[in-house]
Amino acid sequence: MAIKVHQKLLLTGAAGGLGQELRDRLKANCSTLRLSDRAPLSDAGDNEEIVLADLADAAAVDAMVQGVDAIVHLGGVSVEGPFGPILQANILGVYNLYEAARKHSVKRVVFASSNHVTGFYRQGETINADAPPRPDGLYGVSKAFGEDLSRFYFDRYGIETACVRIGSSFPEPKDRRMLATWLSFDDLHRLITACLSTPVLGHSIVFGMSDNAVTWWDNSRARHIGYVAQDSSDIFRDAVYARTPVPDLSDPAVQFQGGGFVKAGPFAD
Repeated sequence: MAIKVHQKLLLTGAAGGLGQELRDRLKANCSTLRLSDRAPLSDAGDNEEIVLADLADAAAVDAMVQGVDAIVHLGGVSVEGPFGPILQANILGVYNLYEAARKHSVKRVVFASSNHVTGFYRQGETINADAPPRPDGLYGVSKAFGEDLSRFYFDRYGIETACVRIGSSFPEPKDRRMLATWLSFDDLHRLITACLSTPVLGHSIVFGMSDNAVTWWDNSRARHIGYVAQDSSDIFRDAVYARTPVPDLSDPAVQFQGGGFVKAGPFAD
């Protein structure tokens, strides 16, 4: 159940896939939901505001953040690709966001990080939040930067952040890898709700996953957040196995947790 603890909540990346899933859900967490993206959004509904902004534009981001008391930051490039767009959206953009949060005294951020921060750990390993980052590409590097930047803004300015290393959030797992990484949309909302409402968040890294029997991630370092997953990939296991081939264990996409991201690129800008 959502807990309404914020007056005005900002959701960036609201035009994206997860942003669209969370738009209605997050209304239960606040009195007013401000939606932002650089792409067009449908008209504001009840208790909604629309503020279009490019994350690389510091002035636009400053205006986007003004007046909110918490941020759910999904905005940015969400796939592996050329460095130029990643630099603008995921590195400069997250700096602009935290600078605006500092200036406007926003004290809590839920930052959409990624499992690709640790994508070069092997699928036979189980890691926790203390494991050093091992990004599997430029996208993963940018999310590792965001995690470090958010820690700096917590240590220096007291801005609490949950870095949510989202696994694979889709209606259902698409392949055998996602049996370990799957995060249902409802569990994503439960996790964000926990991050927004826990009394003391600090700077926390939490793996975004449902209650899957197979997992590579130990979330014990984030128990203080109070997230309890209610969905599981297990109900899809037989169907996934039936429609997918036996994995080639010599394939790096099968060996490493990042899947196909470990083989993507290099890219030309």
